[in-house]
Amino acid sequence: MMINGILLINKEKGYTSHDVVARLRGILHIKKIGHTGTLDPNATGLLPVCIGSATKLCDMLTDRSKEYRAVIKLGECTDTQDIYGKVINNTGLECVMGLNTEYITNVIKSFEGDIMQIPPMYSAIKVGGKKLYELAREGKEIERAERPVHIESIDIEEIDLPYVRMIVKCSKGTYIRTLCNDIGNKLSVYGTMASLQRTRVGSFGIEDAIGLDEAETLYGEGRISEHVIPTDRVFNEFRAIDKSCIAPGYVNGYDKLVHNGNRINIRGLTVIPSPGEKFRIYDTEGDFIGIYEVHDEAGDPDKSLIPCKMFYSGE
Repeated sequence: MMINGILLINKEKGYTSHDVVARLRGILHIKKIGHTGTLDPNATGLLPVCIGSATKLCDMLTDRSKEYRAVIKLGECTDTQDIYGKVINNTGLECVMGLNTEYITNVIKSFEGDIMQIPPMYSAIKVGGKKLYELAREGKEIERAERPVHIESIDIEEIDLPYVRMIVKCSKGTYIRTLCNDIGNKLSVYGTMASLQRTRVGSFGIEDAIGLDEAETLYGEGRISEHVIPTDRVFNEFRAIDKSCIAPGYVNGYDKLVHNGNRINIRGLTVIPSPGEKFRIYDTEGDFIGIYEVHDEAGDPDKSLIPCKMFYSGE
């Protein structure tokens, strides 16, 4: 069974993102599979997995905004910034219980917007060819530069001290563990992440995800394709060019043109593009080819569409 598209997996606790990919390769009997952003083994939730020609989407989906449901435990911090690490500072429960709910809310909401984060030592960022978590396991700690991230919103679901439950919408590259740590520091009681579930990546939500066991069952029943999202759906914001957009006299030879990734002359289309506009390109059979962009060279009277991301596999 040839599969090209995106499968939304609800990752269980204890699995690494690479574990998910490895098991899916065994279930689907496909080698060309990639995930779209690492989730810690102790985190759960949405992990979009790209299959077949859709693996070209991996970097693009990694760049999309994310949403998480997180729980902070106030009163202590650890070397890993979550409850699975070694406690290195502790203020005691009495200090935490004395915090005012309104004060906690105001401090947490102050992290909305553009902020700077120092990546945790227990992260996959590479320094000098070595991942930070590898250095951390060797007992080493090195200086890390601050990085800008954007917190779109933080909605507090419940404050039940020492725990605070919240939903965080943020940019790529945001470490929720670090956010919990920084919130605790600003409250002067320390803080560590107690749990984390990713609930959204771009336009994809956890409500549409399936577990690995379910994926195995569906594949055995020949129904896994019902849950595979077509690659082109990621680009719904772009206008489509299909058979209905080809001008009379240009249909013959059109498929060969786009299958080979050649440029398309605007004169052969019935659409009027805007400068720099991107389009979803389909062949005359309705198969998704890729993303093309308007190209207007100086001194060239004929505007063209040129490919910027091809997904056509010819299968």
